Amino acid sequence: MSQPRIVVGAAIRDGRRVLAAARAYPPELAGLWEFPGGKVEPDETEAEALVRECREELGVEIEVGGRVGGDLATGGGRYLLRVYSAALTGGEPHAKEHAELRWLASTELDSVPWLPGNRPAVDALREAMEA
Repeated sequence: MSQPRIVVGAAIRDGRRVLAAARAYPPELAGLWEFPGGKVEPDETEAEALVRECREELGVEIEVGGRVGGDLATGGGRYLLRVYSAALTGGEPHAKEHAELRWLASTELDSVPWLPGNRPAVDALREAMEA
């Protein structure tokens, strides 16, 4: 079995809220919510991948912070998701590749159906937001 591919997600905070993104595709994942991000390319660090993905997917610049929760297996074990806290440093998020974006307070995190692989990070983030 090959090693899982590393994917990264950005828990972009705006004060007491975090940005959530609804998948537009593939069809079996459309309408489920995630943290924006994507695959880490061989020539980049996880932080560099997050900066690039947020620029491509949202049209924003971010500063990457610390990890949120631990490694999360997704995609039937094909991917290893690592979520990082992040702060907006430039631009306003636009849904370029997602169906919808929403800013959610800690009390609103359960108002959207999250991808199962993102759920542990959502729970860890809720604790951090309420601390």
